Amino acid sequence: MANERNAPIVTAAALSAPQHGGCGPLRISRADSGDSAVPLRQQVFESVRAGGALSRVEIARMLGVSPGSVTQAAADLIAAGYLQEVETAPRDGETTRGRPPVGLAVNPAAGTVAGIKISEAGHSAVLYDFAGGALADMTLPGAVRPLSRAEVKATVAQLLDGLLGQTGITRDQVAAVGLGMPGFIDGETGQALWSSMLSDANLPLTELLSDHLGCPVIIDNDANLMTLAELWFGDGRDVSNFAVVTIEHGVGMGLVLNNRLYRGGRGLGTELGHTKVQLDGALCRCGQRGCLEAYVADYALVREASTALDWSGKDLLGPREMLSELYDHAKAGNTAARSIFRRAGRYLAVGLANVVNLFDPELIILSGERMEYDYLYADEVLRDMAAAAIQVDRPAPRVQIHAWGDLIWARGAAALALSTVTAQRLGAPGALDEASCVA
Repeated sequence: MANERNAPIVTAAALSAPQHGGCGPLRISRADSGDSAVPLRQQVFESVRAGGALSRVEIARMLGVSPGSVTQAAADLIAAGYLQEVETAPRDGETTRGRPPVGLAVNPAAGTVAGIKISEAGHSAVLYDFAGGALADMTLPGAVRPLSRAEVKATVAQLLDGLLGQTGITRDQVAAVGLGMPGFIDGETGQALWSSMLSDANLPLTELLSDHLGCPVIIDNDANLMTLAELWFGDGRDVSNFAVVTIEHGVGMGLVLNNRLYRGGRGLGTELGHTKVQLDGALCRCGQRGCLEAYVADYALVREASTALDWSGKDLLGPREMLSELYDHAKAGNTAARSIFRRAGRYLAVGLANVVNLFDPELIILSGERMEYDYLYADEVLRDMAAAAIQVDRPAPRVQIHAWGDLIWARGAAALALSTVTAQRLGAPGALDEASCVA
């Protein structure tokens, strides 16, 4: 059993809104991070969007630069229509005379982005303004089988048009669409190398959808989207190093190192579900054997239940219904059902301990639909994780259980779009003049 000093601190949360004003990472000072490649105007803009409304002096202090530099960058951003001056309330302990203090805030009309997730459980979509304000959302039933190229285009177009129909915004006013789905997704090249949602492998998804929709499309896998959602809207906003592990039909992971999402050299980094926990073990849906996912994901639990509980007569039940019945049996004391969850929990503990030993995160967030089954994060699972992690005289990473709604994946996709468009418009030399959003 793990030393109490090293036992993870576990909290459960259901998050629906950022705990701080604004949205986006509450990053450390750029001057301290060595991120000199990011132009000051982009640093100023992102600081304002994260803070909600900030004074020029506060921005200068956060970034470690002179107030004069911030004033000039802010003037350029205001002229281009990205920032606007607003009245701000005095900070705690401050008193003011005369005019209320003037701060900077993002101009919501500077752009519009959409975020979409395609999945078996259900498709979801959100529409956001450039300040991160929600404009519209919608959901559709998921896909019961892999989608063809034509079906993917039709589904994404239906979701986007459903959002736009609620607001009166047109496709040509959408700066970008962020899109996520499970699988091996290379966002840099825009290819879906493999996904359980697609009938084709190595699909040039970005090109296919951008041409069909008439606006830029950026893609990533769903675990990265969940991580971006935590980084932009959740408890990851002010944490420099954290991991998000998702457990649904598969097992995914996203990783933030030094305030940045880590993707790896080919965009395939942190595929926790496909790390090996048993040589020549159970068959995974990726085609290999012994993957963590093959012991923890819902299809793995259903497979175990069908064998251990002799559920041959339950072929007409769907996986979700079978899992729900398995959980009810476990809660009622059925030894076989409890052992199935316990076995899955032990494998998960091994996977989480490996994450701790490899990356030393400050925080691990467990999320996804399967978090409804508390056996997967029971005390013994977390004790097993702590016991398998490197033992040192300092606290183990905090573990949090987050129960987001269906839209959280789409919110992460919208964050992907906001981040990408911001870098394109404000990051390149001379880009600000070209991308002025003033009519």
